Amino acid sequence: MTYRVSFVCTGNICRSPMAASVFRARVEEAGLGDRVEVESAGTGGWHEGDGADPRAVAVLAEHGYGTDHAARQFQASWFARLDLVIALDSGHRKTLRHLAPTEQDAEKVHLLRSYARPSPDHHPSTSASHAPSDSAGDDDLDVPDPYYGGLDGFEECLEMVEAASEGLLAAVREEVEGRAI
Repeated sequence: MTYRVSFVCTGNICRSPMAASVFRARVEEAGLGDRVEVESAGTGGWHEGDGADPRAVAVLAEHGYGTDHAARQFQASWFARLDLVIALDSGHRKTLRHLAPTEQDAEKVHLLRSYARPSPDHHPSTSASHAPSDSAGDDDLDVPDPYYGGLDGFEECLEMVEAASEGLLAAVREEVEGRAI
């Protein structure tokens, strides 16, 4: 059975397509491409049908990621087919949890950066789980919107996405392997 992950930002042209591209690459590298489906969407429909922002495309290409993308708006009905919904900031998380038809669906929504690995000086006994940690202040876990800035904002976005992707992959791998038992 396929495990489905959707990344969600505001307009689905900057952060969420970047996150989906990076995570899709991580999934393929881990040999899980046939078991994990990765997609993205926006909370709003302003850019439906558009490709990713050219600055996002440039930064992704510079770092070896693909960018086949058409923007779309997240629909509440999608919760039924999704296993995990990854919000890029706390505003998206709030919107998505409000859209969720059930409490169980709302529990599928997590912040991307809640999967970031702790720093090297973090005590290992407190970081054994691959579960997300939404306990830090919401603003500390937001991936800032690079849309109104320059290329450096897209580079920062990519760094944050890459930093969280390893922990997210570990959590998804646990879920996928748990289903196989």
